[in-house]
Amino acid sequence: MSMNSAPLKAWIVQQFVPDITPAELDDDYDLIDSGLVDSLRLLRLIAWVCDANGIPPGEVQLTPDNFRSVNAIQAFVESAAAPHNSSKRDTK
Repeated sequence: MSMNSAPLKAWIVQQFVPDITPAELDDDYDLIDSGLVDSLRLLRLIAWVCDANGIPPGEVQLTPDNFRSVNAIQAFVESAAAPHNSSKRDTK
């Protein structure tokens, strides 16, 4: 599963930094080191990403590094969704 960055960037901007546009948020911008995402915001971000992509949070490794940037989140979604997609193919 490949995650489109547009909805992710729109959500991050809407929730955490409404004074910029999603296009202004660089895909490699460090959300954590910059202070944009603190521990509570990280929990909200994890919940949204997992919910939006059908990823059961209890079945994947959740670390802050997986949510450090838009690119890191996209890589996390692709790797977390892979086992779920392959098991669905195996049952068909």
